[in-house]
Amino acid sequence: MRKEKILIIDDEQSLLESLDMFFSEKGYHVYSALTATEGLEMNQSVQPDVIILDVRLPDKNGLDILEELQQNHRGKNIIIITAFHDMDTTIKAMKRGAFEYIPKPIDIEELEQAVERVFTVGRTARESGDAISLDPSLTYEKGKIIGKSRIMKEIFKSIGILSENRVTVLIEGETGTGKELIARAIHYHSSDKYQPILAINCSAIVGTLLESELFGHEKGSFTGAITTKRGKFELAGEGTIFLDEVSEIPFELQAKILRFLQEKEFERVGGEKSLKSNARVIAATNRDLWQMVKDGVFREDLYYRLSVASIKVPPLRERRTDIPLLIEYLLKKINTELHQNIKGIEEKAADRIMAYDWPGNVRELENVLTRAAINTHGELILDESLSLLVDKADFKEKEDIFIMPSLQEVEKEHIKRVLEHTHWHLGKTCDFLCISRPTLRQKMKEYGIVASTPDSE
Repeated sequence: MRKEKILIIDDEQSLLESLDMFFSEKGYHVYSALTATEGLEMNQSVQPDVIILDVRLPDKNGLDILEELQQNHRGKNIIIITAFHDMDTTIKAMKRGAFEYIPKPIDIEELEQAVERVFTVGRTARESGDAISLDPSLTYEKGKIIGKSRIMKEIFKSIGILSENRVTVLIEGETGTGKELIARAIHYHSSDKYQPILAINCSAIVGTLLESELFGHEKGSFTGAITTKRGKFELAGEGTIFLDEVSEIPFELQAKILRFLQEKEFERVGGEKSLKSNARVIAATNRDLWQMVKDGVFREDLYYRLSVASIKVPPLRERRTDIPLLIEYLLKKINTELHQNIKGIEEKAADRIMAYDWPGNVRELENVLTRAAINTHGELILDESLSLLVDKADFKEKEDIFIMPSLQEVEKEHIKRVLEHTHWHLGKTCDFLCISRPTLRQKMKEYGIVASTPDSE
């Protein structure tokens, strides 16, 4: 005989009797209450494992007592049932911590499955070992770069050295590896940290507008230029300009960037007067810039000017020893930003994370953990929350010996899966992969991925 206890709070006597009979036959201990007041009293005396709560009660609204019930009832194990299944009520119930929301007339199988999920989650959490338990003394620090691996320690050394001078820096690495974090770390550890750091994504702005964004424009210099505008190089002053996706700068604009790096001079679009700026330039790219030089699509002289100093950021698969630290840091961030209380992660879930290659790197890891946390009921992220987010085909038990596919193979298949999942909607695919549309189109072209349906924005 099961020992789990269910408390049902509903003002329909016939429904109470039906649910009491059904769940009693399933082996549960069932308790019933017709009013909110009676339900609150019974909650304290019985200490149920699950509460099935109606929204419309004769003395109080079920949503109003939801938080009060949870004060004496650990976990989000309250299942809301109601005949008034409008959007606002559903949203309020889930925001206040309901485990599930089921409309009337009740589908008894759906309700039973919801109750079973409560106990499944609880049992799994109790029986599993916490591969990573969060240190309660640690706090989330925005912009912190995480890593204790040898290669990351070398990067930290480079940040220290480069923050002591103003040379131009090129940061190379795959999408999602944290290139902008490194650029900001260099700036904020320099003597000019109180000056602005202005970031611009060169792949997100068309060439004609990019020139205006960087150098500004004079009034009347082109259609729509109704006022004079100062560009990023002028606004930065003694600060830093971060050119993200620098490989996407149009070839004709590269000469003007080169001139600035050589002379610290520029003109606004449509202007004749040379302006000065002492802004430092830090550039980043996820492409092989030297190969682009050899292909004739990027200026060789600009390449050398940009790479006076360079930092190569490793992909996550090459610094797997940092993954446990990253999980802890990212869960702290998620708890802070989403007001969650995640305290650990199931051992099998941690194994899945360690075995996966993370083609989207740290950004993809954060995305997966965030989505898993949102769908987690309780304080432990379980493997079932991750299994649909991290493809099973890429998961191997830690004791298995297997041949790793190449990065290109993994990335190609991952992009194809996401495109198929979004029905080839490029905008949704970009959001899922955390990359820009030009980058997605470039990778589709590089891997020979052809849309099976017309391009959807």
